[in-house]
Amino acid sequence: MLKSRNFWSIQQRWKSGKTRWSIQQRKKTNTGRALESFDDFYGSVFGIRWKNMRAAMLTEHKYMAMVNNFGDTEKTCSRLEMDGAINVKSLVNLAKERLEGKQTLGLHKNIYELGDKMDSITRKQKEKEIQSLYPDNESQLPDDIEYKDVRDLDEKEPVAEDDEPSVNPVLVHDVCIDEKRMVDPGVNTGGLYEFVPATKIKGMEDWIPESEHYRYYQTTADFPLNIEPETDFIFPEHLSLYTYEMGNCSEFRRPNKCLTGVLSHYLLDGASVLPPLLLDVKLGERVLDACAAPGGKSLLMLQTLHPEQLVCNDVMESRVNRVRKVMKEYLFDYEERWEGQRLVLNQCDARNLDEYGSYDKILVDVPCTTDRHSLMENDNNIFKPTRIKERLRIPELQAGILENCLRLLKPGGSLVYSTCSLSPVQNDGVVHMALQKVFHEHGLTCTIKDLSNIVSLFSDIYKFEYPKSLKYGQMVLPYLPANFGPMYFSKITRNE
Repeated sequence: MLKSRNFWSIQQRWKSGKTRWSIQQRKKTNTGRALESFDDFYGSVFGIRWKNMRAAMLTEHKYMAMVNNFGDTEKTCSRLEMDGAINVKSLVNLAKERLEGKQTLGLHKNIYELGDKMDSITRKQKEKEIQSLYPDNESQLPDDIEYKDVRDLDEKEPVAEDDEPSVNPVLVHDVCIDEKRMVDPGVNTGGLYEFVPATKIKGMEDWIPESEHYRYYQTTADFPLNIEPETDFIFPEHLSLYTYEMGNCSEFRRPNKCLTGVLSHYLLDGASVLPPLLLDVKLGERVLDACAAPGGKSLLMLQTLHPEQLVCNDVMESRVNRVRKVMKEYLFDYEERWEGQRLVLNQCDARNLDEYGSYDKILVDVPCTTDRHSLMENDNNIFKPTRIKERLRIPELQAGILENCLRLLKPGGSLVYSTCSLSPVQNDGVVHMALQKVFHEHGLTCTIKDLSNIVSLFSDIYKFEYPKSLKYGQMVLPYLPANFGPMYFSKITRNE
C-alpha cells in the first residue's frame, strides 16, 4: 500500500535570498561604482565621445621619462633614444616651426588678397564717379557720391572656412569674454556649464541621488574677469623629457643607479608634465607646490634649475614623506645641498597657508576623484560607499585651496590649477567658484591666461578637448593612441 508524502513549498523570497538587491549592492566593487557614476555623468557631458574615453581609461596609461640632471644625463638620454623614445623638446620645436611657417604663408596670402581687394574697390569707385558725371539717363543721377571706408567694405567680404576667426573681447556684465572660447551651441557639451557646486543641499547628500547632486548649480558671473591669450612659451633648456610617438605603446626601461648614487630618470603620466611646464617658472623665482605628493611635478620644476626656492606642501605627514623619498632618490647630496635651502618641505592644509603675497608662482594640483585610479584600483578608492560625503564635497575643498593660493601670490604672479578628472564641476566649476569668492571676500581680481596657442605646440603628443567646450582652461583627454591623462589645467594671474 502506497503512503502519501507531504511536500512543503518554500516561498520565492527565501529561495532568492542571495540575489536580493541589498546583497547585490554589497557585492559591487569600488571600481564598478566609479564606472557606473562616470557612465551616468560623463555620458551626459561628452555624449558619444565618452565611449572612446572610457575604453582608454580602462587601459593602462602611457608614461613619459624625465631625465635626471643630477645623474648620468647624456648616457641616459642616449639609452632612451636607442630604445626609440623621442625628446619632447624636439617635437615642440618642430611644431613651433610648422606653425610659424603657416603664419608666414597666411600673412603673404592676406597681403595679396588685400591688394586684390584694394584694386577692386578702386575700380568700383572709379566706375561710380564716371557714372555720376556721365549718366546714360538723368533719372540715374545720384544725389551725391557715397564714399565707403575700406574697413567697412572689408567687413562685408566673406570669410573662408579655414581662416582663423579674429579674437574680439566683448564686455558683458563687466566680464571680458574671449569670443574664441565661447561655447558653440552646435557642439554637444552636455552639462559643461552646469558646474558651480551648490551649498543649499549641504548635509543632504544621503537624501539626494549622486546623479541629481550636479543639477544644483548657478552659472552667473558677477565678478570682473579678463581672459587674454598667452603667447610666449620657451621650453626649459635643461629639461629632458622623452615620450613614444602617438600610437606607440612601448614601455620605458626601469630607472637605474647613476655614478652619483641617484636614479637615472623618473617615470610619470605624460599629461602630468603640462601643469608645471606651463607654469613657466623663471630663474630666481620663489615657487609653491601646494599639494605636492607624490612629488613628480615638484621634481620637474627643480630639473629646470630655475626656482630659487621651492616649497613642497601637503596635508599629511605620510604624503610629505613620499615627497622626501623621491627627492632623496633623485637629488645629489640631498640633505647637505637641498632640504631647508632651495627645497622646503612643509606639512599644512593648503587652505590654511598664510604667507600672503609671497610667491611668484604656485602649482595647485588639488585632490580630486582621480578618475583613472578610481576605475583601476579598489584600494583607497574615493567611490567607496563610506566616502560618498567626502566625494561630493571635493569641489568645495578644491575651491577653498584655489582661493587661498590666489591670495598667496604676489601681485602679477601666476598659478596653474590642475586636476586629473574629466568632471566639469571639479575643473571649470571650481575655477569659477574660487574667482567669485576671492573677489567678493578679498577684493582680488584675476586674469585667465588662454593657453590655446601654447597647447597647439603639443598637438603631436596629446589629444586635447575642444577649446570651445571649456571656459577657463584646457584638458588632455584619454585617447588610446596617446593614452595620457585625463588632465585639466587653468593658468591664472593675480592682477596688480
